[in-house]
Amino acid sequence: MWLLTAVTLLVLSALLSGVEVKDFGAALGSALLIGLLNALLWPLVIRIALPLTVLTLGLGAILLNGAMILLVAAIDPGLKISGLFAGVVVALSVTVVNTGVTSLLAIDDDPFWYRNVVRRQARRVGEATASDVPGLFFLEIDGLAHDVLLRAMRDGNAPNMARWVRGDTHQLLSWETDWSSQTGACQAGLLHGDNDDMPAFRWWEKDRDAPIVTNHPRDAMEIERRHSNGRGLLFDGGASRANIVSGDAPHSLLTMSTVLRRDRPGRIGQDYFAYFASPYNVLRTLLLVGREVVSELVSAAQQRRRDVQPRIHRGFTYALLRAWATVIQRDLQVEAIIADLYAGLPVAYTTFLAYDEVAHHSGIERPETLATLRQVDRQIGRIAAAAEHAPRPYKFVVLSDHGQSQGATFRDRYGVSLEELVLQASSGPVESIGAGERPDEALAFLGASVAEASAGDSRMSKTLRFATGGGAEPDDDGKSQANGRVPEISVMASGCLGLVSFPRRPGRVTLEHVEALYPSLIPTLISHPGIGFVLVRSGIHGSLAIGPGGVHHLDADRVEGRDPLAPFGPNAARHVRRTNRFPHCADIMVNSTYWEDTDEVAAFEELVGSHGGMGGSQSFPFLLHPAELEPPDEPLVGAEAVHRQLRSWLAELGHERYREMAHEADELTPAAMGARRR
Repeated sequence: MWLLTAVTLLVLSALLSGVEVKDFGAALGSALLIGLLNALLWPLVIRIALPLTVLTLGLGAILLNGAMILLVAAIDPGLKISGLFAGVVVALSVTVVNTGVTSLLAIDDDPFWYRNVVRRQARRVGEATASDVPGLFFLEIDGLAHDVLLRAMRDGNAPNMARWVRGDTHQLLSWETDWSSQTGACQAGLLHGDNDDMPAFRWWEKDRDAPIVTNHPRDAMEIERRHSNGRGLLFDGGASRANIVSGDAPHSLLTMSTVLRRDRPGRIGQDYFAYFASPYNVLRTLLLVGREVVSELVSAAQQRRRDVQPRIHRGFTYALLRAWATVIQRDLQVEAIIADLYAGLPVAYTTFLAYDEVAHHSGIERPETLATLRQVDRQIGRIAAAAEHAPRPYKFVVLSDHGQSQGATFRDRYGVSLEELVLQASSGPVESIGAGERPDEALAFLGASVAEASAGDSRMSKTLRFATGGGAEPDDDGKSQANGRVPEISVMASGCLGLVSFPRRPGRVTLEHVEALYPSLIPTLISHPGIGFVLVRSGIHGSLAIGPGGVHHLDADRVEGRDPLAPFGPNAARHVRRTNRFPHCADIMVNSTYWEDTDEVAAFEELVGSHGGMGGSQSFPFLLHPAELEPPDEPLVGAEAVHRQLRSWLAELGHERYREMAHEADELTPAAMGARRR
């Protein structure tokens, strides 16, 4: 490294007018000074200048590195630097060259990472809780379907998980989601054992005159309030990292339902500042972010050049958001999980967003998506390796909350969005709130991270709070979507699941009432080739799933004509009946067509890979568990069933409070939980 830095300085001297190195001996001396100052002076400088570094997401650190080069030039007469810009160029050039060459030499890989992250985390933790009872950590890969993982393991795109399965240390299972195959409902079921009355990713609540959007922090807080009984999956000393809900964990980071809470234990926001305080993290992150942005722009251009279908527009803004999800957030949560291991926490749950984010925009098995999966698999391997030095033994369960299904969007196929179709069929001047938005999960987590980092009492938090005008907080009110007015018609979407509500009309609007108000609406929907079925409630015939060729009478379990639910699997009617009972079920629930011959759906959002309804692999995530843990006796259907299985594994490993909970299950009946929510 010393020699490499010296050679780099000589090359820069030959190329840049603002850099002058006397000779090779001077280059060696300057390289030595750069290394010493980075080792000895940098930690003090970054501690003082940390607020600037965090506010600029590491860009301030680049200026500080340039200033360090100027300091070296002031000390060493053999090196002359014309100004700060030249110093920054030297600092970046040295970093890029060193990283590139050492990567080729395979020394900027796991050993470097362990030295700069794992050992550092071990030192930071301090006194740990030692135990002979194995801890159980749940590592979720958001949006990865069981069948996609099988192919990835076969083809070398998930080598760590494949090694576990081939070595018989883990077993791979598939499970089935509820109708609402999206993160909010699935994680409420997985982490709290209750996802009742969560019909979609976003839905309109007539009793509140406002929508719920599950990745808005205030809405996530409300969801957890409704579904938590105080004894979720992580309640006994656990940690929630990068999830929608917390599972009642006392420790949380990047968790939507807790980012706005300032009454949490610990030093809120310090994980962010500690991450950016490390020069290794800052420079490595910036380089990886740059690589990710370039990779995204190149892959998007290749899709356009090859006319890959289906595809959507992907610009520079999305490239930055993708880099946040696939690099910065990923590394933050990995550091937090390793710290949890070395603290000896008994249980933790973290969600890797990266695969889901890229699959939404690129496709579920496109080259860049599988490359992202390989990186997530690598992080899982690193976490498992770090656990070997933890104060207690650890077991790992890797799982997904849902899968994704692919296909051209509804708008691309038919030139009209679901919202526009509903408005055309309603034949009247109505207001609406749109269905065509993208879920922007990476953007939501970025905003939540800034809000959380600014919520603490430290000097850095206060500085960030001041810079963001009181703490960046996503729009949680929801009414702003309708300019503060209650719309006549609300059209929302969760992937290929659409929700049509009439917010100004109380209660569940019946089929007969809809036909009287908008005679063309239901016929237009059920006859459209992109719509598989609609769910409505008839005042005469009860609840109905209506498709283009038949009707499924859900209350009587009777079918007239061709069953519209048949393409969606044997449990489709069960899932639809459950959603139909929800107090906040939309007046009209719409599921897109599922084309079995191409294994495609038509998302009502502008996404290539989507989830939220039924059809294809979106409904079939996976569960990869240690082979010594007792597998389920029957197929797991619904996130609540998976929660019970995860809890049973904690009890099996010797976590007594989860064993005690099994005897209290009768106190937590659906009726009791419903009364609690009311």
